[in-house]
Parts: sequence; structure tokens; C-alpha cells
Amino acid sequence: MSAGEGTPGGPGEVTRLLIAWRKGDEEAPRELFAVLYDELRTLARAQLNRRRQQHSLATTGLVHEAYLKLGDQSRLDLRDRGHFFALAARAMRQILLDHARRRLAGKRGGTAVRSALDEAVLAADVKADELVALDGALARLEALDPRLGRVVEMRFFGGLSVEETAEALGMSERTVKRDWEKARAFLYAELHAEGGA
Repeated sequence: MSAGEGTPGGPGEVTRLLIAWRKGDEEAPRELFAVLYDELRTLARAQLNRRRQQHSLATTGLVHEAYLKLGDQSRLDLRDRGHFFALAARAMRQILLDHARRRLAGKRGGTAVRSALDEAVLAADVKADELVALDGALARLEALDPRLGRVVEMRFFGGLSVEETAEALGMSERTVKRDWEKARAFLYAELHAEGGA
């Protein structure tokens, strides 16, 4: 995930844009998303791959909705590249969860709001109710151990490798592996206690 210091999207450029965003520069979010667009598409693709075989419109739609969600928050306290990707993974998780909840509301007679993501996300292999159950279990995990919750977000929702997660969260690979195992065991127990899959 890292590029050279002098290259577009490299640590120096990303750091400069994060500082500008933190200081309230209105152009910084747009520039940062442009610089990191390919990596954000990879993150979005990982999210959508867990649900079904994606197509480029769905990936693009998820990236753009995450941009709107993050760009809407003025003066985010973005510390570094890893923190930005953790926030982007969380934004994508929330977007997909919102779509799953709308789908469930539609099944119960509510009116589902249509968007560019509906065809890709709502036809997901992972059913909407399973995604909602997973989110509930993850919220309980985060209440007990926020670090384990961040590891799950990066690994499961972000689709990052152990190495990428360690870099993004400033942890050793060994700690990420240990946390990943603990988190998976907790989530498995929680979902099976609820009768989920």
C-alpha cells in the first residue's frame, strides 16, 4: 500500500494532504481521494467481493459514497495514511450496512431507497440480515476491545492483508494475527449464539 516519498500518492504527498484536510482546506479531501483513488477502489472491491461478484459501477459507487461520507465531516483528525484507510473502511462498512437495513425494511413493507449500489449490494451472497447481525456482534466486540474491532474492520471489511493491517494500525504482524484470531473466535461465538451463520 505504500509508495515512494517523491511519487504521487507517496507518503509525503499523502501526509501533506492529510494535514491540509485537518486544517480545513476544502480542496484537500478531493485531492486526497484523487491521489488514493486506485487504493480506495481496491478497498471497495474487497468489500463488495464478500457479497457478490462486483462490477466496476458498484465499486465506483461505493468509493464515491465513501468520499461523500468522509468529505462531509469537516476537520477530521486524520493522523496518517493508515488512519485514513481505517476511516474509509469504516465508512464503506456503514454504507453497506445502511443498504442492508434498507433492504430489510423493504422486505418488511418499507420503501427502499434506490442508488447506484442497489443492484450490486442488494443482490449480495451475504444476506442483509447476516450483515446486520455481524455489525451487531462487531459493535459488542468493539465495546470490549476497540483494537480487535479495528483489526476486523481492516481485515474483513477493508480486505487488507495481515501486513497491510499491521502497517495501517501501527502494530506488529504477530499482534495483528493474534488479534484476528481472537476477534474471529468472539464473532463466531456471538453469531452462533444468535443463530446466525
